[in-house]
Amino acid sequence: MSFSLKNNFMQQKMMRKVIYSLIPIILASIYFFGWRSLLLMTWITIWGCATEYIFEKKYGKGKVSEAVIVTSILFTLTLPPSTPYWVGTLGIIFGVIFGKAVFGGFGKNVFNPALVARAFVYVSFPQPLTIEWSNVSNSFLGGFTRYMTSSVDAIATATPMLNFRETGELSNYIDLFLGNVSGSLGETSALLIILAGIYLIYTKTASWQTMAAVISGFVGLSLILRLIGFTSVPNPLFGVMSGGLLFGAVFMATDPISSAKTKEGKWIYGILIGAITVIIRGYALFAGGIMFAILIGNTFAPIIDEGVKYYKKSKKAKRKKVTA
Repeated sequence: MSFSLKNNFMQQKMMRKVIYSLIPIILASIYFFGWRSLLLMTWITIWGCATEYIFEKKYGKGKVSEAVIVTSILFTLTLPPSTPYWVGTLGIIFGVIFGKAVFGGFGKNVFNPALVARAFVYVSFPQPLTIEWSNVSNSFLGGFTRYMTSSVDAIATATPMLNFRETGELSNYIDLFLGNVSGSLGETSALLIILAGIYLIYTKTASWQTMAAVISGFVGLSLILRLIGFTSVPNPLFGVMSGGLLFGAVFMATDPISSAKTKEGKWIYGILIGAITVIIRGYALFAGGIMFAILIGNTFAPIIDEGVKYYKKSKKAKRKKVTA
């Protein structure tokens, strides 16, 4: 029995547009950290597709969704460059099964599968996920001439957020904007993530309301806490450009399945995520925070939508009563 891409994959134009938007970020991950990033991504994608294929065939529910490719790529881009292949494998298998398959497959998942995978490996294998980081290549051809860049010596200054937590110092904004900082594979360049977000909004692939709400919630609470005098919270500009906030806002929070669906709900959902990220970053053990914030947002998304619908329905009923 032969395997055919056409016969076994569900064609999803929206998912393909997400992949197109990720191509510059994928190329940048190679430039900054070496070819290992692409090999790791390819390996994880193979395992992600294989896992979904097994479940789809076993339960006869249809074809493998192209969304699992997006899930695999996004999951890989949230990982440090030196993440072991076996850790990535376990992560994507867990994410596809417990973030998607157990809910009934594509379109029925409550949580973002890529973030389920990331959360699993983050809490299960903390050393390769929080301690082992790689330097950014600074040569002309960058990582295109090597397998992987060298390891970071001082863990406390490995990433912009870790550096701020340890020393209170802020990284150079130009480096943050362009991506010339250590960190996860796809979360370093604010410029490329912003361009990807513009493309997704222009092609109506992702919700601009959700993106704007996440940033607004984050900036708003950051400003309030800074004005009150909480020094553990960095200034909003630095916070937005570091720690994967933009990547999460553009690619993760906007997942059409696990996010809020109503217009008003998207604003409430996004603001909630942004505010929770500030709290986690400032007061929890985790330097990032956006990952857990989005998973919490996923939990409340259905309730938020139901609340918005109920409010609209009751408001409409009152209006009819007045005019009757």
